[in-house]
Amino acid sequence: MRYFLLIFALTVALVVVIAGQRGDLSRRRPISIIPDMDKQMKLLPQKDDTFFADGRSSRLPVPGTIAQGAPYQDWPQYTGRVTGLTNFVENIPVPVTEQLMARGKQRYEINCLPCHGPQADGNGITKKYAMAVVANLHEKRIVLMPDGEIFNTITHGKGLMGAYGANIVPEDRWAIIAYLRALHRAQLGVMEDVPVEHQATLKK
Repeated sequence: MRYFLLIFALTVALVVVIAGQRGDLSRRRPISIIPDMDKQMKLLPQKDDTFFADGRSSRLPVPGTIAQGAPYQDWPQYTGRVTGLTNFVENIPVPVTEQLMARGKQRYEINCLPCHGPQADGNGITKKYAMAVVANLHEKRIVLMPDGEIFNTITHGKGLMGAYGANIVPEDRWAIIAYLRALHRAQLGVMEDVPVEHQATLKK
């Protein structure tokens, strides 16, 4: 027992000596347990070096290199805004195809239907459980809203609606908007919107 206490006391003293002053200011270099994490082989910028044949340490980017963030910072597909401006794009900047509409319907039913309802009129299941304020997506202000602004709302949220940018990839956001516009046409369309060959069928 006596030796155990002695060893324990020496261990505590050793720990205090090594780590007890951690955080204090000192001109002495800190103890480096794994020195290669602090001292790595590297080329300092704007310094001569013999590693490369031209003697320059600073190098030009490798062909095809793209800066972090550059691919999407100014593209309407990823921002919903006109390139270089803060204006929202009026129309969906991707081709609207049958596949896109089908994808939009699927993504809408997963992410939007619980609150906004199957008809986008704000009568989703959440309205029955205390969420009394849910936007009716057939309101005039939303119908007239640029597609880019709807994209921005899906991405960052607005009012009581949370942001869905982390849940829905940009391509699916545009697909949802395409499907929403189809719901608008279904609710607000007029007979003149229907092809002539189908108008007689509808009148029946």
